[in-house]
Amino acid sequence: MRKEIMEVIRANPDYVKYIREQPYWYRKLARDPSILEQFDLSSKEYFGKTIPHKVTSFSQKLQMAQMMISMFQVMRQND
Repeated sequence: MRKEIMEVIRANPDYVKYIREQPYWYRKLARDPSILEQFDLSSKEYFGKTIPHKVTSFSQKLQMAQMMISMFQVMRQND
């Protein structure tokens, strides 16, 4: 594998973890270093760091907060 590609991978802990868990990327990147963007997208999808994943996570947190607020309001009304 090219030295530049290895430096990019070593600079990002998520890349290191992902390439260890998905070793076929070693071969793919060694054969075609231009697919580094695909590797990046694949690792972000794997770790749930894409924009849709973040929006979903934020939405779930917001729903949880709304539920907690409504619970507190019901508890306050009962007292």
